[in-house]
Formats: sequence, structure tokens, C-alpha cells
Amino acid sequence: MERKTFIKTGLIAFSGLGTVPVFGSKQFQDAYKSIDIKKIKEFVIAGHGDLDKVKSMLQEEPNLIYSRYDWGSGDFEEAIEGAGHLGNKEIANYLIKQGARVNIFVLTMLGKKKIVIPTLEEYPNLIYAKGAHGFSLLHHAKQGGKDSAEILDYLKDKGLKESNFKIK
Repeated sequence: MERKTFIKTGLIAFSGLGTVPVFGSKQFQDAYKSIDIKKIKEFVIAGHGDLDKVKSMLQEEPNLIYSRYDWGSGDFEEAIEGAGHLGNKEIANYLIKQGARVNIFVLTMLGKKKIVIPTLEEYPNLIYAKGAHGFSLLHHAKQGGKDSAEILDYLKDKGLKESNFKIK
């Protein structure tokens, strides 16, 4: 049995348990319609600094909150990540309240040391990770200002310097 057939059969078999959209059905297509790539790009750009536009676009298309734009060469970015690397706490916090997925870069910018530092202790190589556009945790900590000062100090104590990172 082909994988696609197996999945369809399984969904149909369990569809009596509730409303489960079946791949290829009108219900599935309506529930999981593609969002225009230009709209995704516009939303991601708005996430960098235009809270009013972020709010209005989410009102119109709530699933934009989960969308990522591909800038090329594996550089994917969500609106919340744009807010993160520019230090826009108002937009980042708004998106989190709306259910956006957060990552260690945004949490670093927001100064969430009770999450970030234990995570880095558990996974020390993450200090070298790169976020959208290749921005480092150090960059995000600097963007967070006084809220991220303790995380910035922690990263520097681990030997990180801006020269450790080159945006490609």
C-alpha cells in the first residue's frame, strides 16, 4: 500500500471520531489553503517594526502567525524573528500573546534568562547557533538592552564576541 493511500485510509477510518479533514477533500483544502507568498513576505516585513500592520494582517489571516518567508539560501524568517533581531519587544510580545512560536533568539532579546540560560547550560553548543539572517544570540542579547543584560554577560563569560560570527 502506498504511503498516501495508507494515510487517507487511516484518516477516513478515524473520521467517525470527529471532523478530520481528508487529504484532497474540499474540507481539507479549505482548512489548509495556501497563503499567498507575497502576503507572507509583507507580514514578515511588518513584524520587524509595524505593529498596526501586524495586527490588521492577523485579523484578516490568522495563520500568518505561523508563516515563514524564504529569503534564499536556507534563510527562513517568521515575523516574530524580525521583531527579535531588531529588538522590537512590543511586536514580539504581541505575537507571543497571539500564539506565535518562540525560539531562543527571541527569548534572548526579551531577556528571559530563566529559560535561556538553563537551555544553554543543557545544550552549550547553542551559543554558536544562528537565527534569521545569521544573527547570533549575542546580537539578540544586545538588541534586548537592559532586559537582556544578564544574558549578554553570560554569553560574554562563555567567550563570545561579535567577531565569532560572520553573517554570510
